Order: sequence, then structure tokens, then C-alpha cells
Amino acid sequence: MSTRIAFLKGHGTENDFVIVPDPENALDLSPAAVAALCDRRAGIGGDGVLHVVRSAAHPEAKAMAAEAEWFMDYRNGDGSIAEMCGNGVRVFARYLQYAGHVGEGDLAVATRGGVKSVHIAKDGDVTVGMGKAVLPEGDVTVSVGERSWPARNVNMGNPHAVAFVDDLAHAGDLYTPPPFSPASAYPDGVNVEFVVDRGERHVAMRVHERGSGETRSCGTGACAVAVATARRDGAEPATTGTPATYTVDVPGGRLVITERPDGEIEMTGPAVIVAEGRIDAEWLRGALG
Repeated sequence: MSTRIAFLKGHGTENDFVIVPDPENALDLSPAAVAALCDRRAGIGGDGVLHVVRSAAHPEAKAMAAEAEWFMDYRNGDGSIAEMCGNGVRVFARYLQYAGHVGEGDLAVATRGGVKSVHIAKDGDVTVGMGKAVLPEGDVTVSVGERSWPARNVNMGNPHAVAFVDDLAHAGDLYTPPPFSPASAYPDGVNVEFVVDRGERHVAMRVHERGSGETRSCGTGACAVAVATARRDGAEPATTGTPATYTVDVPGGRLVITERPDGEIEMTGPAVIVAEGRIDAEWLRGALG
């Protein structure tokens, strides 16, 4: 390990990430190292780590290398691996532009949730093709304290439980994962979104992200919320033949989600690089010791 390791800090609607460029996959980013980097008091701080690797250099992404040069090796703030992160893909794309690897326009990014199509617009927003939602059958319930709500089970490459509530304060502090049932619905845990209406095709949400706690934004969660809301509203695009677009307010800003009649979902929002620097390797070794 070199004496210093390059990093950047970025966010998408205040869902923030430590970005670690490592094209040849030379760094051993253990779960403990990721957790140390994401520690907001003793580390750099972030909801997760975007490990930037060439697809051909990563064993989990080699099969996607012909479609996408770059692989987003995403890690949650606790060091665990996640299949996808919608805000993370936008920030990942912004980093590739910042570093001169890509320009405005279209590109493909490999993720554990498959290859994602990305468009970097001139106005700065980034649109990500998030794929299609899967809606597993079966009733799900989520709880906070004495309150419980039915939730819509939506999978966006990672699992979500979407509950419509009267007040976002009912979600509590979201420090710990909200209990859900049945346990068999989410054997590996779940991201839980609490949603209120703000207007026509306009909702607001709070989220507990699996492995990170409450975050200021969750891209896949916003997509899951839009899908669940469209079903609730009778606006399912596959049935109506018309795209459904929802504005989703998150604590860190605003995302726009469109589901097309073919089921493909697009998410548009900002992505910002705020800083770059060097991680001291001795500090990192000490943090792991």
C-alpha cells in the first residue's frame, strides 16, 4: 500500500460518498477499511464508498467489460456490499467526467445490479437508467414503535419496503432498522421508505438504508417509491400506456423518476464533486488495528 491513497468526496442530493479511484483494483478495501473511511468523526465520512475500478480488472465485473469500461464497486457505510446505489451511480458518473474519462452525453456503468445507462446533461443533472422494478407478491408490514403500516415490496436490484404514512415524523429517528414482517420477505435485510403526499404526482420520503441508517437520499428508494405510488394511484404505465413521472423530495433535495410503459425506469438529479485529497495509509492501517 502506498503512503497516500487518492480519494474524492461527492454527493447526490446529499447522499454522500467517499470516492476511491483504483482502476486496476490494486487496493484491498476490506469491510473494516470501508467502515473506517465512512466514519463521520474518526474518518472522512460518508454513506458509502464508490470504489472506481475498470470492469476488466474486477472479478465480479469482467463479464460486463465489453459493455461498460468502468465498474462501481459500491460499499455501504458499514462496509457491507450492496447490489446498487442510484445516487451513487450519478456521483460515479460525475467523477468519471471530472477525471476526464468521459464527457457529456451517454455512457455505461457496470454495477452488481447489472450495466446501467447514464446520461450526463449540459445543465449538470445526471440521468440513470435504473432498469425495471420487480414487485414480489405477498403482504409486508413495517413498524416503528406502536405504529405499523402495510408496505409495498419493490425490488430495484436491491430490496425496498415502501410505506405510506400520514406524517414523516412517524418514521421515528431511523437510527435502527424498522422491524418488518414476515422475516422471509427480506432474508438479507431491507431499505425502508416512509412516504407522504405533497401534491399531484409529488411525494416526499424518508429512508432507512440497509447498512447505513437514515440517509439524506436514496436513489433506488426514490424509484421504488415512484413505482409504489403509481400502483397506488392506478397509474401503472404498462396498463395505461403512458409514462408516469413523479417528483420525489428527499431530505437532501429532489429527484425526478419516470417509469415508461415498457417498465424501464429513469432517475434524474444532481451529482456534485466537493473535494479531493489523500488518505494517509498509516492512519488507515492504524484504524484497522
